[in-house]
Amino acid sequence: MRVVPLHAEVDHDLGGRWTSLRTADREWLWHRADPARSEVTPGSAFVDAGGLEECVPTVRGLPDHGDAWSRPWHRTGVDCPDFTLTRALGSDGGAVVADYELTAEPGYRFVWAAHALLDLSASARLVAPAGTPVLITDPEPVPRAWPAGLDTLGPDDGTATGAVLERGLIRVVDGDQQLDLRVDCDDQPVSIALWRNLRGWPEDGPYRSVGVEPMLGRTFDRADTTRPVAVVPASGSVCWRLTITAYAGGTT
Repeated sequence: MRVVPLHAEVDHDLGGRWTSLRTADREWLWHRADPARSEVTPGSAFVDAGGLEECVPTVRGLPDHGDAWSRPWHRTGVDCPDFTLTRALGSDGGAVVADYELTAEPGYRFVWAAHALLDLSASARLVAPAGTPVLITDPEPVPRAWPAGLDTLGPDDGTATGAVLERGLIRVVDGDQQLDLRVDCDDQPVSIALWRNLRGWPEDGPYRSVGVEPMLGRTFDRADTTRPVAVVPASGSVCWRLTITAYAGGTT
């Protein structure tokens, strides 16, 4: 396997949304056309148009998928009523690197997810160490150990499963190409959220979408007091890094 240069494009007018994550050979982000995405305002119900959405301070609960995705961003980030989020995109050895800082009152509880929906084949698989704790969240919370049936995709089977993997790195293998997604943050819980929707959601018009989402916190809802979330310390800020690296040339 060799590292191949990866490039990201974002749309500041539409919530800082990542609209492209591509190498010379493929686009990794899945997209779903929905004109409602361009019409959202703060507090709108989430519009699932694909790409990578910045979901903070929650994913589930209110505001739906957070307060940042529905607001216009300035060049360096977004100002929300309870917090400010900044993001600096760069590269390191061909990888895409995003450095974040959230500032808020000390004690502020939040969840952040890089809500990445990936364009993957039915034969794609997810790689993480066997035995890593994973919480399957749908339809009811059930603690399991990886892989717990989540590591392969396969054809559409009418299911939709959310899960939270308790580590900050996951590998996506699709044929002879690979994507590593990693989140690093000192003194805060990190995880990888998974959304394995094989035409099981929504009920009135199901489609296929696969989310692989580096997170701060280990729950989708910041109001969940049974699972770890990120908490702003006395300094008033939390800093973290997202690194996404693409490889090609063989399987792992």
